[in-house]
Amino acid sequence: MLNPGGDLDLDWVLSTRINRSAVERRTRTLTGRRTVKKSWQISWLAHAIGCIDLTTLSGDDTPGTVRRLAAKARKPVRNDILEAHGLPTDIHCASVCVYHNLIATACEATANSPVKVCAVSTGFPAGQIPQQMKLAQIESSIAAGATEIDIVISRSLVLEGRWEDLHTEVKAYRDACGDRACLKTILATGELGDLRRIARASRICLGAGADFIKTSTGKEPVNATLPVALVMLRAIREHHERSGHLAGFKPAGGISTAKVAIAFLMLIREELGTRSMAADRFRIGASSLLADLERQLEFHATGRYSAAHRHPMG
Repeated sequence: MLNPGGDLDLDWVLSTRINRSAVERRTRTLTGRRTVKKSWQISWLAHAIGCIDLTTLSGDDTPGTVRRLAAKARKPVRNDILEAHGLPTDIHCASVCVYHNLIATACEATANSPVKVCAVSTGFPAGQIPQQMKLAQIESSIAAGATEIDIVISRSLVLEGRWEDLHTEVKAYRDACGDRACLKTILATGELGDLRRIARASRICLGAGADFIKTSTGKEPVNATLPVALVMLRAIREHHERSGHLAGFKPAGGISTAKVAIAFLMLIREELGTRSMAADRFRIGASSLLADLERQLEFHATGRYSAAHRHPMG
């Protein structure tokens, strides 16, 4: 169910308080003492693959690049590896994420498959274009066939504390998507300065109708981190308690190893429960991560780490 959003509750937004040392202490254990072990690790690795928004957002993207990406999303792991673990051979990534001009190619390449097509919009990655152009981009991307839209918020509204304007902006994106597309709002957390701003921006976006809140564009100096994820997940939990709607979470940028992906999954499970681990509530924006997940699965099947070229993108 898509998030309908509601009126701005500024008191709730401004009541946010963050204990940074407690946040960092809480997340530090996820990559330290604890991990997923033995046979459970195989299931978690496979599950992470199904949550990936396989992404290509480069200036040199071509239709051929997107077709290869889509082929990998449809068949991310070789059958011999899956069969060695007794895993189903129809595992696939959640979506492919592309720029607007390559949506048609992505739709054609994923036709007759469960892989969705996601488009970045609203002047991605900087968001420094007029609002009417942002709304026009959303409409155009949906018309071209995208069923998921990743928008960027105007970071200046957060940095200047213009919370009413941010709510109005995101609500306009919700209205533009309507019930035709899933709306993921990118906070670009590496540019917001501190955890309290991130928490407030998360509350605003959720209250305005975001179906997912997403950490980063992948273009910032600092992208997805576990402390930021914890703050955003707490906002999702609080919004669920207040509204009854359970929104999704998407970390993106810099997630390139299976160990880090599993740490995010562990945090999701502990903060929001297993329901929020499903692909309709959790996504990972990544490209190189898939190769490491496949390598880990092959290692557990053969006892040897393979070269990266054995797991090409397509």
